Amino acid sequence: MSVQHAQVVIVGGGPVGMGLAIDLALKGISSLVVERYLQPQPIPKGQNLTQRTMEHFWFWGVEDDVRAASPIPLEFGIGGATAYGSLLSDYNYDWYQRALVRPYYFKDNERLPQYATEAALRVRAAQLPLIETLYGYSATEVSQDEAGVTVKAVGRQDGRTRTLRGLYVVGCDGARSLVRESAGIAQTRNDQDMLMALLVFRSDALNTLLARYKGKSFLNVLHPDLQGYWQFFGRVDTGSTWFFHSPVPAGTNAENFDFHKYLEGVVGAPFDCDFQHIGFWDLRIACADTYRAQRAFIAGDAAHSHPPYGGFGINTGFEDARNLGWKLAACLSGWGGPHLLDSYSQERQPVFVSTARDFIANYIEDDRAFLNAYNPAIDKPAFERAWQERSNGASAQISTFEPNYEGSLLVHGPAGGVCSALGDHSYEARAGHHLAPRKLSSGANVYEALGDGFTLLAFDADPADVEAFRAQAQALNAPLEIIVSQGADESSTYGHALVLVRPDQFVAWAGEHAGGDAHAILARAIGAQTSY
Repeated sequence: MSVQHAQVVIVGGGPVGMGLAIDLALKGISSLVVERYLQPQPIPKGQNLTQRTMEHFWFWGVEDDVRAASPIPLEFGIGGATAYGSLLSDYNYDWYQRALVRPYYFKDNERLPQYATEAALRVRAAQLPLIETLYGYSATEVSQDEAGVTVKAVGRQDGRTRTLRGLYVVGCDGARSLVRESAGIAQTRNDQDMLMALLVFRSDALNTLLARYKGKSFLNVLHPDLQGYWQFFGRVDTGSTWFFHSPVPAGTNAENFDFHKYLEGVVGAPFDCDFQHIGFWDLRIACADTYRAQRAFIAGDAAHSHPPYGGFGINTGFEDARNLGWKLAACLSGWGGPHLLDSYSQERQPVFVSTARDFIANYIEDDRAFLNAYNPAIDKPAFERAWQERSNGASAQISTFEPNYEGSLLVHGPAGGVCSALGDHSYEARAGHHLAPRKLSSGANVYEALGDGFTLLAFDADPADVEAFRAQAQALNAPLEIIVSQGADESSTYGHALVLVRPDQFVAWAGEHAGGDAHAILARAIGAQTSY
């Protein structure tokens, strides 16, 4: 039996796996992608793509295709609203307005069904000769040894068996990940003991009924009977197609439950409804205890899964891919240090733990506490005061979601820093944080000037410091683009003369002078040493 070889074998060719393959290929790394489905599955999940995700797509050369595939015009809006009791009740407010943090990112956000995103990524992958895809194949066995990994896959239509060999394997194969289980990686799970229904339907009348929510792409209802769990509507397009998910009684199936009547209750009025899909899933939050076991890595839903609250899922997966991509490429290209691959789990795992705790679970708990404390039928003035307070605070939630790596062994973060999803957005260049886009004295945006590897931004900096970084990068064989900007420009908000930026646009170090520390700064950034 012949064996197919690549540097990295990726099990799961959904959006995260395909994004990782593209990221690796653009860095000169070959991959074999095993994907069970011949075509993307037409279920409209993972629709909200953040500004940060669209930055990834710009670097991957797929942004224009993704935007062209969106059925919702950018000017329509990507925000949402929360209502009490039903969508047509007297109480609602705007929620999770991503536009508020737009200035801190290079790209606008986008909204489209996951299958459309996945289709665009497949087209881009087909343009890159370093990516070989095996569509219609399911991985059946994953093993590793001192020299590499072996994956066996079987064709779902013809039963043909293939043997794949690589130096590393990455599981992007979903919540029931074969790669995770084969590598012996344990999970910590928080089961909510809640059966959820996912519906896709068409309605000609619903847009008219919900005219008050013009420009809102998703709508969620807080109902006292559901103890903080959302009844959630999302637009698939600006016409008649919607999706909906909500808790339903245990034992519910498509035949024994009147979903049309249920939807009318959530909306607050009767309307026409033609179901395209009815499915079910169990609500839980799960996170792998580590994202690496020797030569095996996991990303996306294989590493973490949670209910679709706030659009965190697919975007977190893409950030996994971007973080892991440059680190695998660095090690396979010979310049990554011995600690670099361990830093993937050390950075990304606590960020998801924080996302699940501080945002997803916190939303549920906060909503539950509100519903238990206030009821307009019992004390309307008290309810309305509390509702207004929630409305006033809703816009702040998006500002505090700022994944960062302050506690990473790779960055020169603050003493006592931790990797977390909690933070604040700032134009200042801070070690461990995402670099905000700024105009350089040349007129170009800094994102248009960043290199494929590390980038040193020098703003009226001491030429000796710049030269020290150049020399030490050569000594460490680390790719370093140097951008010198002279005179006043927007970059003054970075607050430092020197800013070292990683390949994933996070700041590794920022300061006024390197002194004799350029080697130590770079060595730590590439995982060659863990102290400074």
